[in-house]
Amino acid sequence: MPGNSIQSKLLTRTLRVTVKPALGVWARIPSTNWAARVVDQAARLLPALDGVGHRRVRLPDCDAEWIQAHNADLHSVVLYLHGGGFLTGGLNTHRRLASRISQAADASVLSVDYRLMPTHAIGDAVADGISGYRWLLARGFASTQIVIAGDSAGGYLAFMVALALADLELPRPAGLVALSPLTDLDPTVKLRHPASAQCPILPGSALVALTALTVRVEHRTGGESGLPVSPVDADLRGLPPVLLQVGSKDLLYPDARLMFECLTDAGVPAALEVWDGQFHVFHVAADLLPEARRAIEGVAKFIRAVTAVRSGVSDTGGLASDREIA
Repeated sequence: MPGNSIQSKLLTRTLRVTVKPALGVWARIPSTNWAARVVDQAARLLPALDGVGHRRVRLPDCDAEWIQAHNADLHSVVLYLHGGGFLTGGLNTHRRLASRISQAADASVLSVDYRLMPTHAIGDAVADGISGYRWLLARGFASTQIVIAGDSAGGYLAFMVALALADLELPRPAGLVALSPLTDLDPTVKLRHPASAQCPILPGSALVALTALTVRVEHRTGGESGLPVSPVDADLRGLPPVLLQVGSKDLLYPDARLMFECLTDAGVPAALEVWDGQFHVFHVAADLLPEARRAIEGVAKFIRAVTAVRSGVSDTGGLASDREIA
């Protein structure tokens, strides 16, 4: 099905002349402390989604938010890790997306407000995701009921948290969901791909600036002077089923494609959905875009399938596939 909705085309044009230039300015003057505060505080103005409740939760080193649609039961739960380049975003920016996932999947969501760069290294954000997973286990959820999900940088964290669980001898989750995920911290391949010019949100210069900042933070916080390990370079064997969704005009499209190939090579059941004409994390525009609402329904179907199959009830149906969706 070629093409996309009128709403999507109009929003894409708007983003190209607003958000993308702003991120280009940031790339030249990569100040970060103000961005984390301003963006998430501004998002407090967004109204809550009708029919969904939320309450604050305290984890050892950060806050989190328990989000539950009124129709949600306690059969499955999503550990959600927001995007924002490890620099910004938070509970406010992603509350509506997490709420929509809760409604669609009939599941509860624990959204983690993990620690951000440049004050903290990426490893601290991974540790906060692990704390959220332990919190769910301590409250009686079986690992077969838990799906770890994230968008953009949160997609990176979702994979790294799942990989860390095996090292900690904690049970693996039922599945992973990665929306427009960052899976390779090295920007070289992405900058050479045609999606680099087509992306209406992320300029390539922002990725270069993020990479340089990550190296500085790692060095300052006592890590190695280079970049942390990327999911595409990790040993992926033993991961649970994975759903990846990405837009065809997303700067991170090459990351999703490469991650899908790495997962299938490692024998991990995986599905890659490429949404025609869509931009980076288009899911957050579900109030406007029919494509975003359809994508979230696909996420919900995956969550229901993997939590059911791990209980011996159903099967995962569409995994180990690569789909182009309009």
